[in-house]
Amino acid sequence: MLQLLEHADNVRRRVAPLTAQKHKAEFGQFMTPSSVARFMASLFPASTLQTCKLLDAGAGVGALSCAFLDRWAVGGFGFAKVEACAYEIDPVLRTHLAQTMAAYGERLAVKSNIVTDDFIEHASMLCKQGQGRFTHAILNPPYKKIKSNSEHRLTLRTVGIETVNLYSAFVALAVALTAPGGQVVAIIPRSFCNGPYYRDFRDFVLERAAIRHMHLFDSRSKAFKDDDVLQENIILLLERGGEQGDVTVTTSTDDSFDDLVTHTHPFNRIVFPDDSERFIHVPTSQERNAIELSTAIRSSLADVGIKISTGPVVDFRLKEHLCEMPEPGTVPLLYPAHFAGQNIDWPKQGIKKPNAIKRNAETEKWLYPNGFYCVVRRFSSKEEKRRIVACVVQPDTFGNAEMLGLENHLNMYHENKHGLPEALARGLAMYLNTTGVDENFRRSSGHTQVERR
Repeated sequence: MLQLLEHADNVRRRVAPLTAQKHKAEFGQFMTPSSVARFMASLFPASTLQTCKLLDAGAGVGALSCAFLDRWAVGGFGFAKVEACAYEIDPVLRTHLAQTMAAYGERLAVKSNIVTDDFIEHASMLCKQGQGRFTHAILNPPYKKIKSNSEHRLTLRTVGIETVNLYSAFVALAVALTAPGGQVVAIIPRSFCNGPYYRDFRDFVLERAAIRHMHLFDSRSKAFKDDDVLQENIILLLERGGEQGDVTVTTSTDDSFDDLVTHTHPFNRIVFPDDSERFIHVPTSQERNAIELSTAIRSSLADVGIKISTGPVVDFRLKEHLCEMPEPGTVPLLYPAHFAGQNIDWPKQGIKKPNAIKRNAETEKWLYPNGFYCVVRRFSSKEEKRRIVACVVQPDTFGNAEMLGLENHLNMYHENKHGLPEALARGLAMYLNTTGVDENFRRSSGHTQVERR
């Protein structure tokens, strides 16, 4: 049996460089390499169903369908026939997809249906009509934000889906269209694992499906290296209506999967039972860290009477008020570049950032009273030694300055826009800089941005 995945991958390599970045951004396209497609297809459990009803939403040139059908062709599934439904709105990619699926139909008992309709609109209609009932779904959905007042957002709400990105909308719809016991494998950005914007999506999926397998790439740049994607991605295997049990977690450095490591974890290590936000953690070792083991670390910021805010000074909007060094009529302005261990080094020469901001009627509302604050860098990447870097702002650093400016790349802990007790500010910084917090953050976050929580 001639397998066609490599053919589809050759098409991908030929088409991708010819596709304009603007076009990719418009469609949210990142086509799946053959190695990733093959691994995704391998995650489906063996099946003795006579008829497989396969969904491939956002199919591109067909790599994922190819990987699935190639596995079936060599005896990886016991199906007698496959009914494949592939959605693709890009006419160029759809031409290649049609040719590939037609080639399978000539060799195997495959009946394919290539749908040109918008998946969100068409799938939502199927949900309302109680149709779909796919036994298997495999997808690499588009990545693009959905505006709150867009037609997509309004359409999704009619079927009980509230989410902010095309990728999460596609996965939610795939779950909704899958029959009980059906399997969904998807490669998606890891950003859905935490943060308030994806809370409704997490609830939707966790209430309808069991997580069976998660795979994480150690490198952000390798899974979609041909498209220069730096988004941290995760591969999920979900079972529609399944009873949640232990979860298999695998990791590899890149899409070669040569150094694949496998662990099995109880679900209470994936979603903590007492977590109202239902953050999804991805533990990469069997050992529990200090935060998991401690029953004392369960207080919210509200419990201790403090808040966290993003630094209010957006420098390019207040450019005319910035000063390289302090002078009469200015107050200190702090950037991440002023971090020095757990303290602040200010003023600082040679950092290519202003050290001060004028205090006047236009800037006053963006300033905070001088005092003790715990501040955290807003941005970091998984390649850094520490994802969370916190330090203490202490008032005597700034002489007799009454007010402070904190730039937008900082998050700051405060008490109703005033400083904290010194012991609390120092204690928070010490806690946030611990290895346990760093490990816990890496388990749940795929963002470069350190979310305000």
